[in-house]
Amino acid sequence: MRQEISVYLFLGFLESGKTKFIQETLEDKRMDSGEKTLLLVCEEGVEEYRPEKFAVSDVAMVTLESADELNAENLERLTKKYGVQRVVVEYNGTWLLQQFFDAMPESWVINQMMTFFDANTFLNYNANMRQLVFDKIQMTQMVVFNRFKGEFEKMRFHKTVRGISRRPDIVYEYIGGKAEYDDIEDPLPFDVNAPVVEIEDRDFAWFYSDLAEKTSNYVGKTVRFKGMAALSKKLPSGYIVLGRHIMTCCEADIAYDGFAVKTNGLLKDIKTRDWLTVTGKIIMEYNSVYRSQGPVFVAEKLERAEPPEEQVATYY
Repeated sequence: MRQEISVYLFLGFLESGKTKFIQETLEDKRMDSGEKTLLLVCEEGVEEYRPEKFAVSDVAMVTLESADELNAENLERLTKKYGVQRVVVEYNGTWLLQQFFDAMPESWVINQMMTFFDANTFLNYNANMRQLVFDKIQMTQMVVFNRFKGEFEKMRFHKTVRGISRRPDIVYEYIGGKAEYDDIEDPLPFDVNAPVVEIEDRDFAWFYSDLAEKTSNYVGKTVRFKGMAALSKKLPSGYIVLGRHIMTCCEADIAYDGFAVKTNGLLKDIKTRDWLTVTGKIIMEYNSVYRSQGPVFVAEKLERAEPPEEQVATYY
């Protein structure tokens, strides 16, 4: 069995505060566990590392000059060359995360992922480079807004993050060092505890995301929603998929996402792209649409429906 190597991944654009945070982390004596550490630097900003101040005693710092160097063969070579037991990565803000995941050696395991933004430029980046912002938030555990100012409206930053993911903690770090955790509550736009959970057309993306992330909260609940049917020979007899096209980031990433529905013979001659409204109880069951256990709607009522006004669901 190969030993797992913990990877600490720090994301964000140039001058977002990644280098400063990593420097301070490696200066912390509590981080000196004796593990051989690879500091993988994927971009160089104004701030430079000062290895002489590291409290971690065994650090090999390697800078990747281009995205071409981020490949499985090179990372495996570095792992062996330095006898790596821990990896700290300052990732390039213009490189997509999937490239890093594709290049990771099998022994590397993500232990922590944090994303940093300069609060002064974040909203502009989000407006003009939404795909890169989305990419750096979608899987992270924490989002840190550096250089935050009292006149900034927290809700704008909060909504942007939550429109991408409900997972990460959000921290506002003010000039001067004061830090505040985001405590804004995120009530869902529908009542999960209602006898029948009613999903309005405009709320489907939120519903899909929350059900996918917190499936156990919905098992046994009866839910009503409208979706577009999809049929496949791979589905068990009597099952369809019902869902919507969802735009998570931008038009380029619009994709159809849906749930398996056991129709119980309630509606005949269903065709792909038919719009239907289902009322059904959610159970966990193996289904080929998931290739594993997943939420299945057992239909109690299945009706034909008119398409929603906006056929592509968004996180508005």
